[in-house]
Amino acid sequence: MRVVFASLSSVSHTYPLIPLAIAARDAGHEVHFAAGPAVHAPLAANGLRPFRPGDVFYEAYAEDLEPEFARLSPDLVVHEWGLPGAAIAARRAGIPGLWHGFGRMYPDGIGLELPTRNAEVGGRPHIDICPPSLQERSFLATERRIELRPVPFSTPAPLPVRAGGRTSQPLIYLTLGTAFGTAELFRTAIAALAPLDAQVVVAAGGVPVEELGEIPGHVTVQQWVPQAELLPLVDVVVHHGGSNTTLGALAAGVPQLMVPQGADQFSNADAVTAAGAGLRLLPGEVTADAIAEQVHTLLPQHGNAAYRDAAREIAEEISRMPSPAEVARRLPEYAETAV
Repeated sequence: MRVVFASLSSVSHTYPLIPLAIAARDAGHEVHFAAGPAVHAPLAANGLRPFRPGDVFYEAYAEDLEPEFARLSPDLVVHEWGLPGAAIAARRAGIPGLWHGFGRMYPDGIGLELPTRNAEVGGRPHIDICPPSLQERSFLATERRIELRPVPFSTPAPLPVRAGGRTSQPLIYLTLGTAFGTAELFRTAIAALAPLDAQVVVAAGGVPVEELGEIPGHVTVQQWVPQAELLPLVDVVVHHGGSNTTLGALAAGVPQLMVPQGADQFSNADAVTAAGAGLRLLPGEVTADAIAEQVHTLLPQHGNAAYRDAAREIAEEISRMPSPAEVARRLPEYAETAV
């Protein structure tokens, strides 16, 4: 079977699809991936045949993809929630299609069209990587879902030396993702975490390291870290509430402090705190003292293991969800019901 995956060309939208795309390739399907060139390197490195439809760099419209679908004649298109143009192009060409989520069904008003409200392509099944206990209730009740275990994906990068082996000190990971990080917020968070008796690993992402100021000796800063490898070593994650980091931390059973900045991050923070697996600070609440206090509360070494235990319960729920290999084997069956 020939399968085309399609996503917006950003880490937050492309990376959640890569585990299933790799599994589909391993299952013997011919896999192609439509996205802008910013994410072609990791796709090509995994044999996923990336291509840029038309002159697309980020968002693709139906008109960009229609000639590509005519050229490739795929048997199935897997289109992520942020790319309704791919769903529309597949429907117009009579090609079965599946939505692919990147976390919780996001709220209205964040700049993305809700796939459940698109009159032309509504009703198609959703590959849902969010554990049901955290998924939006009405989405669970009304949509056709194909559960898929969220598998963290990251590109190769040096694992910070201090994270390579456990010590008596807890390990704290600080990331603000690829789109919402600012030097000011990083400096505030580092000032909060530095006095704690802990190792601290910082992924600066799109913020130049030199803008972060003087870095204490027990704080390791890298532009990028292999997050999928790092998370199982971590005691607390401090982050922006992006879906990839949220689900990655939950899959590793790690409590998290979320400082949401925009998009779906506030909704993610609400769900995690309601589940008892973390805490949040809204923009007007973020100070170095507040971050330090919340992280101290989350560290199980300080006598409060409730947040870690709640995160581990969700990790067990995630481990019971079907793996990418299991879902990939059933793609021909799903294609029959996804026209």
